[in-house]
Amino acid sequence: MLGLMLATPFVLALLVGLLPDHQRRAAAWLAGLAPVAGLVLLALMTPDVMSGEGVRSLVPWIPAMGLDLSLRLDGLAWMFAGLVLGIGALIVLYASYYLSEDDSMPRFLAFLLLFMGAMLGMVIAGNLILLAVFWELTSISSFLLIGFWSHRQDARDGARMALAITGAGGLALLGGVILLGRITGSYELDVVLASGPQILASPLYPYALVLVLLAVFTKSAQFPFQFWLPHAMAAPTPVSAYLHSATMVKAGVFLLARLHPALAGSDLFFYLVSGVGAITLLVGSWHAIFQHDLKGLLAYSTISHLGLITLLFGLSTPMAVVAGLFHILNHATFKASLFMAAGIIDHETGTRDMRRLGGMLRVLPYTAILAIIASLAMAGVPLLNGFLSKEMFFTEALEIRGHMFMRWGIAGAAVLAGAFGVAYSLRFVHDTFFGEGPVRIEREPHEPPRFMRIPVEILVILCLAVGVAPALTIAPVLHAAAQGVLGENVPNYSLAIWHGFNTPLMMSLFGLAAGIALYFGIRKLIDLYGISYDSRGRRLYEWKVAEAVRLAGKLTARLENGSLQRYLLLVVLSALALGIVPFLSSDLVFSGRSQPMPPLAWLVWGIGMVATVATVVLHRRRLLALVVMGAVGLAVSLAFVLLSAPDLALTQLLVEMVTIALMLLSLNYLPAESAPEPSKLRRWRDAAIALAAGGGVAALAYAIITRPLDTVASQILALSLPEGGGSNVVNVILVDFRGFDTLGEIAVFGIAGLVVHALLRRARMLPERRVEGPPDPLVIPNTVARLLLPLALAVSLYLFLRGHNLPGGGFIAGLVLAVPVLLQYVLSGNEYMEQRLGFDYPRVIGLGLLLALLTGVGSWVLGYPYMTSHTDYVAVPLLGKLPMASAMVFDIGVYLVVAAGSLLMLGMMAAVRPPLHGGAR
Repeated sequence: MLGLMLATPFVLALLVGLLPDHQRRAAAWLAGLAPVAGLVLLALMTPDVMSGEGVRSLVPWIPAMGLDLSLRLDGLAWMFAGLVLGIGALIVLYASYYLSEDDSMPRFLAFLLLFMGAMLGMVIAGNLILLAVFWELTSISSFLLIGFWSHRQDARDGARMALAITGAGGLALLGGVILLGRITGSYELDVVLASGPQILASPLYPYALVLVLLAVFTKSAQFPFQFWLPHAMAAPTPVSAYLHSATMVKAGVFLLARLHPALAGSDLFFYLVSGVGAITLLVGSWHAIFQHDLKGLLAYSTISHLGLITLLFGLSTPMAVVAGLFHILNHATFKASLFMAAGIIDHETGTRDMRRLGGMLRVLPYTAILAIIASLAMAGVPLLNGFLSKEMFFTEALEIRGHMFMRWGIAGAAVLAGAFGVAYSLRFVHDTFFGEGPVRIEREPHEPPRFMRIPVEILVILCLAVGVAPALTIAPVLHAAAQGVLGENVPNYSLAIWHGFNTPLMMSLFGLAAGIALYFGIRKLIDLYGISYDSRGRRLYEWKVAEAVRLAGKLTARLENGSLQRYLLLVVLSALALGIVPFLSSDLVFSGRSQPMPPLAWLVWGIGMVATVATVVLHRRRLLALVVMGAVGLAVSLAFVLLSAPDLALTQLLVEMVTIALMLLSLNYLPAESAPEPSKLRRWRDAAIALAAGGGVAALAYAIITRPLDTVASQILALSLPEGGGSNVVNVILVDFRGFDTLGEIAVFGIAGLVVHALLRRARMLPERRVEGPPDPLVIPNTVARLLLPLALAVSLYLFLRGHNLPGGGFIAGLVLAVPVLLQYVLSGNEYMEQRLGFDYPRVIGLGLLLALLTGVGSWVLGYPYMTSHTDYVAVPLLGKLPMASAMVFDIGVYLVVAAGSLLMLGMMAAVRPPLHGGAR
């Protein structure tokens, strides 16, 4: 069920994303199905979690490297999964009323479900590498959500800033995960969490800890990385309510709780985590007081509360961990409701500026009451949930032992932050709902639609219920989460409302009184509305980005000066530098073992050598040099034939035909002859580099072909038919044994086609200026070429179908289909071909890659490692039993990508405008 719960948001994100923009209601219903279905599945697994056993799922991927699709649901993961899915369901309902008609509802909800799936995968991941992958996916999907209003500059800037900061933290996390795997010998969380003493004793511990904490601090907006969160408020309010209160910013503190058994227990952990948390707590709460934007105030208050949670985990005592988990739950409820209330105010008035608001209690009474209750919970007022976790925080601050300076410092910071929290909560309430106003608003405000307010009501009711009856409402959830972190070391604690008159209660009352006095004192002493706040962190970030762009510009100017010769020179020199490495190692042995060449082979070799030298001699006459270069490719193809490699020969021949044709099209936009070299010195330099490169490749080839033949090749030959289901070893290698390599190759091929499309689509001629074929119609060749096209299609399908047992396959078949189409372009013209073969080639490339990927996913679903193939014999009437291999579906993907990529490049280059001035060299 874990796999199904994880897959549901991703599958529905794809389905919702495919809906047209006008299907808003269908998109909302379909998107709402994901969290609801997830909650049902989570409820079915709840008994196992509450019993302490948990739920686990393991699908092997690369077991030798410790890489598996491992999922685990313990109490901590169960609590966070409930937050992700529960608040996610409320956000979908809220967003369906919040977004305007101009916004694409399917696209927004698809991004939201993508983020939901990424967050869910992160919390239930049972493998550190898998956790890091989902961690980065949350950064990417949050980038799409923050920048959803791409027409706004602040949204684009905020999205880039969030991606840069959290993405850098993701790289740090990957480094920390690798170090933890090196220390423990495994990436499985069960092993890592049980290896706490071993990790603490390792000399790599400080480095692993710092890298993991960098990921935590960047994701959860801890000092000094907190500046990105307020700028992410340019996102639509449903994004802020979901990502920046209950989910994404909680990813950092989740990781802190997840790895707490493995990393906590050292002075370094205590000082780093508690110190950064205390600074963030004070910085966030102080700056929140002076924000004029409702969401800006809530963003800084979120920073402050995240600092509080981080501080609690840094204290490392069992009770501090319980308090941190408790405040995660409380903060998610009151902060999500406050963000949605702020969104309602913005939706109804057209502004979030508190200087223009005021008096909202008169015009939005129900929304105002809900927001006021949530604000009081944020301030820590008694009988609300925020008060209980704040009391626990004060208690733990006073219980610090052995660090007297930190004890009094953190206790003082706790009281001061409590006063600041009351002050900014009071400002949120007073400046928005009381006083004169509103002024200069864009719309006549009124209460929102009933269902838009329901999510806020549910969360506010939870704030009240937990605050009044914590033992009956939140206690089981908190105990399960605490057990997921602390195991059997969960302390005895009470969630009672009243613990008597004690020091924590006095601290709470003092904080309430001091916060009220602070807010009204600030209003009286200074012009609160006249303060303009500019983030130093943002300025430093922008300066660093500007410096990076400047340095990149200087480097680019030195390397990319427009000379293709220089680019080629740098590529060849880099290849030479890397190619020297095998010669310096002891593994490269020239055994001298060879076999005699027949006379025909010497003839082929001679043709190849003569054509190669002729290409160099004739390089200035481009067309002639290209024809001679084709002879080199033909010689290589014949060499493969002589070496009994028909698949390679056929592939080389077809590739040569397609590439020569594409190069011929390119020559149309170049001068007939290249300019002479400027100096003899340059010619000698180029000759020396060419000889070094050619000699190095020849030496490597000689060393390889003279090695002993008892290699892995013999094993592949033996396993091709019984395990791969095919007697054509080359094709079985491509689609089965080395399917990953082929997947990467077709991805590169498809990307190359898309890059050509992106670069040349703006250079395409208008339809009326395109060449409609040759000047004089060639009737007979044209007719023959058109007759050849269906025949070539039949040959292409034939080669594809027989490829698993005889020379052929998806790659060859795709090229066979491209060659006659190329001939049609030459003889009939671009316009004729586009009218009759107007396929959407980029979509076909995407479809091919998707088919290839889904082939591997299918084996995963059936419990086998990714890309595992299966062969069976299927009885077909009249034909008998026919061999069928799952790799055939993969090969269809290869076929589509190769054919569509070739035709896309061909079609783009056939209709490019000729150069207006001169020509390229």
